[in-house]
Amino acid sequence: MQVAVMKRDLLRVVGRCQGVADRKSTMPVLGNVLLEVVGPDALRLAATDLNLSVTGRVPAEVQKGGSVAVGARELAERVRAMPEGQLVLSAAEGGATLRSATSARRYTLNAIPGEDFPAIAEPAADAAGLSLRVDVLSTLIARTHYSISTDDTRPHLNSALFEWDGSRVVMVSTDGHRLSKMELPVPGSPARISMLVPLRGIQELRRLCDEVRSEGKGDADAVQEITLVKSGPSAFFRLPGILFGVKLVEAQFPAYQQVIPSSAERVAVASRADVIDALRAVKLAASDRTGGVKLSLSRGVMRFASESPDAGEGFDEVASEYDGSDITIGFNAQYVLDVLGALDCERIELGLGGELDPVVLRPSGSSDFLAVVMPMRI
Repeated sequence: MQVAVMKRDLLRVVGRCQGVADRKSTMPVLGNVLLEVVGPDALRLAATDLNLSVTGRVPAEVQKGGSVAVGARELAERVRAMPEGQLVLSAAEGGATLRSATSARRYTLNAIPGEDFPAIAEPAADAAGLSLRVDVLSTLIARTHYSISTDDTRPHLNSALFEWDGSRVVMVSTDGHRLSKMELPVPGSPARISMLVPLRGIQELRRLCDEVRSEGKGDADAVQEITLVKSGPSAFFRLPGILFGVKLVEAQFPAYQQVIPSSAERVAVASRADVIDALRAVKLAASDRTGGVKLSLSRGVMRFASESPDAGEGFDEVASEYDGSDITIGFNAQYVLDVLGALDCERIELGLGGELDPVVLRPSGSSDFLAVVMPMRI
């Protein structure tokens, strides 16, 4: 195999493959990226950890066909170190060479035959695709990713629920102590899809969306879209020049609607920035083990207090729109900070029932997003 490609094209796809390749796997081959000539003018790159996969194509001047697999991290590092311009990639038995077409710089890399690389999952040829704006998917993930459980022994919580229900898309996540739900309208043909996307898939999708949006900056008229295809046990997301696949979780997501209080006896509205500032300050004196903070509501004021045997006490207050009866409730400060940090509104609304009822947070005046944080005894 011998091809000539531009550095910027190769680096863009290699970087995305590196995010999926699994160097820690018991199967060393999964730490590689497959490079395969797929036509007279195209080089295909692919990586997989058997649960996630990414493939992309780059324009190439093909001198000789073939395929080879090389270490994803090693290839990415060496491509970055190359001067700008055209690079020549060639492979022979047991090794590969990467050299600059405009300077003397070159590298050799260990390689394995392309046919030894695992097959990459692809959507069925007749699978229908649905178009979704990249900024919509990015927003869904940004508002919910932090409350996905990191415990991979509980797959139903170590994932996010994605639902396309008619003319709206919803993403929900929960780790059993908190819940986040984001809902946005979508134009076009109504669809019905429900799937559980694992945490690692969500993390990689977030990175890919951020990269696509970053690449599109400066073009105000560009409408960046992603095509979603659910095929067999996997879902595929087609972005410009990239196909990302993720094996879906086969589990029952919790009945999240039952966790969301239908109404709130008490509602307080305050500045999001002020609440973040106060919570961060008071959290410094909270217990390292629980992170617990007390919230007290009185007419016109929201008070935060914390204490621990090692860190002493902390206290602060912020003005709020509240004229209900006094109430005090405890919660994990970091859980609330995660919610507020994911929002971009000026004012937030807290809905409370009793002292042992969940706290519901949402942007003031908006119904697109809500978060539920379970109370704790302090």
